[in-house]
Amino acid sequence: MTEKDPVVLDPLMCVLGFIRALESGGGAEDIRPFLADDFVLVEAPHVLAPRGSTKTLEAVLSGAENSGEVVAGQRFEVNRTTCEGGRVVIEADWSATLRMDLPHWDSGEVIRARTTSVFEVSDGRILSQDSYDCYFTGG
Repeated sequence: MTEKDPVVLDPLMCVLGFIRALESGGGAEDIRPFLADDFVLVEAPHVLAPRGSTKTLEAVLSGAENSGEVVAGQRFEVNRTTCEGGRVVIEADWSATLRMDLPHWDSGEVIRARTTSVFEVSDGRILSQDSYDCYFTGG
């Protein structure tokens, strides 16, 4: 991290900083300071990824760099946080406006999900995120 992006040693503040970077439309450069070199994202199965997924740091950064092509105006309404040591659990309502058609939604629609993520944080960096997303499909 640079002086501009100091290490945030408090695990909750680190995770909330990461979420705010995502919310502000942050690309790879904006979220990278929050993530450890061996960061892994595991997504439980959901309507957009029926088999779930596991993504490395490289894949997550690539996705962040291209996210502006898919969604705009991401918002996270954090409803509850739980912290124990370096483990942080965030329960939030997420929404964004689609910039392309996806299964269940058309471009221009607001997509919403209820999400819970479990983060492991060490030395001011997020080591892993296990995400459990429940998308509202209107059906």
